[in-house]
Amino acid sequence: MFTLGAFVIIFDDQRRILLCHRRDYDIWNLPGGGVESGELPTEAAVREVQEETGLEIKLERLIGVYGKSYRDEIVFVFEGIPISGNISPTDESDSCSYFEIEEFPINTIPRHVERVHDAIENYSEPIFRCQSGTPTLDYLKQLGKI
Repeated sequence: MFTLGAFVIIFDDQRRILLCHRRDYDIWNLPGGGVESGELPTEAAVREVQEETGLEIKLERLIGVYGKSYRDEIVFVFEGIPISGNISPTDESDSCSYFEIEEFPINTIPRHVERVHDAIENYSEPIFRCQSGTPTLDYLKQLGKI
C-alpha cells in the first residue's frame, strides 16, 4: 500500500525558498508531510504548511508528483503563496527561514532540493519522476546528525 505526502514550495518576493527546521531531527525541509485518511493532497498541503509555519496559503500550481525507489510513497509538490499569518515556531518546526537555493543549509533533504530545482525551471506541465536519493534517516546518519 502506498502512502501519500504533500509538500509546498513557497517563494518570497526575492524568489528565496521557505524551509523549515524540524524539531525531531537536525534537518531542513520544505513544509509538508503525510496525507491523512479522507484528505486530498491539496488539503494536506495547506494544513501541513499551517502546522509547520503558521502561514495560511493558497496553492498556485502542481509542480510535480514524485515516487521513491526505496519506499512505496507518492509525494505531491505544489507551489503556494501566503495569504495570511506570520512565520513562527510551531510544534513541528523550531525555525522557518527563506533561503537562496545556493545558500541552503547542508542538512537540507536532498530530494527536496531536487524538487525546488524543478519549481525554478517552471516547466509548463507537472513533473512525474521517481526519486532515488538517499532516505532521510540515512542522510542524517551520513552527516553525523543522528
